[in-house]
Amino acid sequence: MTPKEAVALQRELSERVERADRIGRVRRVCGIDVGFEEDGRITRAAVAVLAFPSLEPLEDAVARRPTSFPYVPGLLSFREIPAVLEALALLKTRPDLLLCDGQGIAHPRRCGLASHTGLATGLPSIGVAKTRLIGEHRAPALRRGAWAPLVDGGETIGAVLRTRAGVKPLYVSIGHRVGLPTAIEYVLACCTRYRLPETTRRAHHLASAK
Repeated sequence: MTPKEAVALQRELSERVERADRIGRVRRVCGIDVGFEEDGRITRAAVAVLAFPSLEPLEDAVARRPTSFPYVPGLLSFREIPAVLEALALLKTRPDLLLCDGQGIAHPRRCGLASHTGLATGLPSIGVAKTRLIGEHRAPALRRGAWAPLVDGGETIGAVLRTRAGVKPLYVSIGHRVGLPTAIEYVLACCTRYRLPETTRRAHHLASAK
């Protein structure tokens, strides 16, 4: 589809995002990260399933496919999601919760990669981004677990969450079927000694490995 068609679809999809908890018992959490090879011509999506709450690695999958959508800010999910869905389809066990390295509703049209993937799979999902795409916020306190609302146009679209004391926060947002307080709880539970959740760290290693 064209970028114009993708924008229209994002607006339609955003209306379907469920922003309240609709999540059962979580025994398997899945990290999702995407990298690119050959100057962007190949999309490489990695998914890493970990047991919860132990965070023991259970299963990994990587999918590579030709990149079929141009690089357009705000439309990155259309560039990444074909490979993400292919990687998820390779898993033998279905995860209970997805943690995506990207935005959920903290997006101009309230439908980033985490929301798009959640809607496409029907799985609860959370956006866990390293940088801010949109919105304003105050600085959260320096202690682990402190957070501040991320606000855009008077609407709270996410949380600026300190996962380690004194380090840069992460930008957590609803993906699909997970309310913001629950999203914060799961992100913190998946963070151990590092700023990033173990789900993201393992998926990133797979997505960027040569």
